Amino acid sequence: MPPPLRLLIDRAPTPIGQVLVVCDEEGALRAVDWEDYEARMLRLLRLHYGEQGYTLAPASDPFGRTSALQAYLRGQVGIIDTLPVATAGTPFQRAVWRALRDIPAGATTSYGKLAEQIGRPKAVRAVGMANGANPVGVVVPCHRVVGANASLTGYGGGLERKQWLLDHERRHAAPRAE
Repeated sequence: MPPPLRLLIDRAPTPIGQVLVVCDEEGALRAVDWEDYEARMLRLLRLHYGEQGYTLAPASDPFGRTSALQAYLRGQVGIIDTLPVATAGTPFQRAVWRALRDIPAGATTSYGKLAEQIGRPKAVRAVGMANGANPVGVVVPCHRVVGANASLTGYGGGLERKQWLLDHERRHAAPRAE
């Protein structure tokens, strides 16, 4: 059996609550979540890596990832596009998570359009499930997915945070060429 994956965890204040930042020893983000959802984050880590497949060690701003997230939350919204991410999950989930990173800051898409983008137009519900299982919230911007009628739909960090993140990105995103 291989040794457990050593993960580094940091906790930091933000305008919308304490953020948890988990990365591996190479600096790739493995999880980002909110302190009030820590139990869910730990459950996802166990699901992806196994009960004994990882360890968590406290770290202060590992690889500058916490600072980068704080910069994003202060208005440098493009910085999350530069952060490396490594996720487990199924090939389908990883395809959805890659597609999420293609949604520009300040923009939204629907679950149906996301399903079409990954070449699985009938897999709208599965896309929604993969979106909800995203372990690297904010950086893999699942908050940019809305209902077909542009309504806010579920977000693992709560709808208030989703609305805040969308408003924040709209205020700070570079204008897009039409």
